[in-house]
Amino acid sequence: MKIHIERKPKKEKVKKVKTIHVGTHKKSVLFLWLILTGSIAFGIYKNFTAIDTHTIHETKTNEPVIVDTHAIESFTLNFIKDYYTWENKKEVIEQRPEKINRYLTAELQVLNIDTIRTDIPTNSTVSDSQIWQIQTIDGQNYSVVYMVKQRITEGEETKNSVSTYRITVYQDSDGNLVITTNPTIWTMPKLSDYQPDVFLNDNNIEESLQEEITNFLETFFKLYPNGSSSELNYYMVESTLPIINRNFVYSELINPSIQKKNQHYLVKVAVKYLNSETKSEDVSQYQLTLEKTENWKIVGSK
Repeated sequence: MKIHIERKPKKEKVKKVKTIHVGTHKKSVLFLWLILTGSIAFGIYKNFTAIDTHTIHETKTNEPVIVDTHAIESFTLNFIKDYYTWENKKEVIEQRPEKINRYLTAELQVLNIDTIRTDIPTNSTVSDSQIWQIQTIDGQNYSVVYMVKQRITEGEETKNSVSTYRITVYQDSDGNLVITTNPTIWTMPKLSDYQPDVFLNDNNIEESLQEEITNFLETFFKLYPNGSSSELNYYMVESTLPIINRNFVYSELINPSIQKKNQHYLVKVAVKYLNSETKSEDVSQYQLTLEKTENWKIVGSK
C-alpha cells in the first residue's frame, strides 16, 4: 500500500531592500543644512530691510546764477556817448576813431572808418540813453539792447532823434570788455496789454465793519510817512512796511476795497499824499492783510 504524502510548497524568501540611512553627522548633509539655513536667513533679512528701503531719485536743481552786469552797463553807456557824438569839424571827426576804437574789436574798427565822414553836415550830442536789456548769451557774451536820444543840429535847425540798437559785448575772465557786433537797429519794448485782476470790494462785509477798517487805515496812513519804528509797530507787524521818514502830508484814501479771507481781511487801497518838498501830490498803492485781536493790525503786505 502506497502512502501519498503531500508536500507543501516552500515559501520563497523575500529579499529585504537595503535602506540607506543618511546620518546627520555626514559632512555633505551638514553643508546642505548650512545652505538651507543661510537662504532662509537671507530671505528674512531682505524682507525686513525692504520695508525701510526707498529708491532715491536724484533731481538736479538749477540754481539761479546772479550775474553782475554793472560793468557792462557802464561800458555800454560810455560807448553810446562817444559813438553818437560828433561835430562837423574835420579835426574833431579825425579824432573820433581814437575814441570809439577803445570799445571795438579790430574788425569793427575797420567797419566804422567811414560811418562819420569829414564832410558830414550835422552835429550830434547825446541827450539821453538807457539800457533796456542785458541778456546772457553764454558765459562770456552778452546781448545789450539800448536806446539813444540824439540832439541833431544842421545849420539853424535842431531836432531830436530816438533810436534803439543792439550790440554784443564780450567779457573775459579778468573782467575786460569789448564790443564784438556793430550797433544793429532794433526795436524798443512796447506797452503790454496785460491787465491785472480787478480787486473787488466784498459787499457782504457789514458796513459798520468796513467803516471800522477804513478809520484804522486813515489813522495809520496819517502817521506812516514820518512815524518811528516804535510808533508804527503798534499798527503793524514789524517790517511789514518800510520806515520811510519823509515829509509827506496825508490827504485821503482812494477807493479802498475790502475782502474777507478766513480770519483776515485783505485791503487794496491808494493813498494820496502831498509832497512838502516838491509841492506835488503823490499817490501810493498798497495791498494789505489785516487782523483783529485786541486791536486792528497790519500783518502782511504785497
